[in-house]
Amino acid sequence: MGDVVLKCEHLHKNFGRKEILKDVSLELEKGDILGFIGPNGAGKTTTIKLILGLQSITSGTVNINGYDITNNFTKAIEKVGAIVENPDLYMYLTGYENLKLIANLYKGVGKDRIDEVVKLVKLENRINDKVSKYSLGMRQRLGIAQAILHKPNLLILDEPTNGLDPEGIKEIRELLKELAEKEKMAVLISSHNLLELETFCNKICIIKNGKVMETNKIEDVKNVAKSGYIFEIDNTEMVDKMLKGVTVIDNTKFKIDIEREEVPSIVKRLVENDIKIYSINEEKISLEDAFLKKTGGNVID
Repeated sequence: MGDVVLKCEHLHKNFGRKEILKDVSLELEKGDILGFIGPNGAGKTTTIKLILGLQSITSGTVNINGYDITNNFTKAIEKVGAIVENPDLYMYLTGYENLKLIANLYKGVGKDRIDEVVKLVKLENRINDKVSKYSLGMRQRLGIAQAILHKPNLLILDEPTNGLDPEGIKEIRELLKELAEKEKMAVLISSHNLLELETFCNKICIIKNGKVMETNKIEDVKNVAKSGYIFEIDNTEMVDKMLKGVTVIDNTKFKIDIEREEVPSIVKRLVENDIKIYSINEEKISLEDAFLKKTGGNVID
């Protein structure tokens, strides 16, 4: 197991009599990219604000690099970078001038580090342009550049791909993968874009109504049901009478949810009934399908 960077244990948060978070626990290790998902109002942003010390914790603990966020805030937050909602940028300044302002807040962050980060986020050609001329994707990359100037080992992002076009999303995805792999940074990313998270997260945490339903490797999260297999045959007319649980797709294809070990027996039944089989393909469940099954059909809206 890698080094634990972030550990939240039994977090509760109340606003008056209303309990927003109910016993939330999660953990990130060095190099992890954890996708934090759930319907609107599930408690994602509240959890992030508790982790960052932006709201008080009713009960429970947040430890970052071994330091308690409540009892030792300065040390706990020292190696954390974050963007909550939108990055704070001065639109009338250049990208470089924005980074220089942030660099002045930290000891030992000079021109070399700024240049290194600019190259990392691939803004070399536009860093001296005013931010007002940047695309939304470029502003998000500049925001991430600000967040990692001081070489944090934990990066927290709340909806970083909101409003981005496919190219902008791809740029953010590749940047986060590079930070996790090369910088060994732990990344916590809250997002509604499940299809995108599936391409680069190695872990997923599902939260609903303020409670964590599951935190696991992404493949284990998706393992919520039997696999679906699509059979292509010469004629599906009699299939639903021969086999239980069949969904007929068209005249030549049907789907059945079975374990891999059950495929040969299905093949045998079909052959015994003189049905020709042309292909068998496994239909893998997506992260979105797994999310809908685990949350009882709640959509992310």
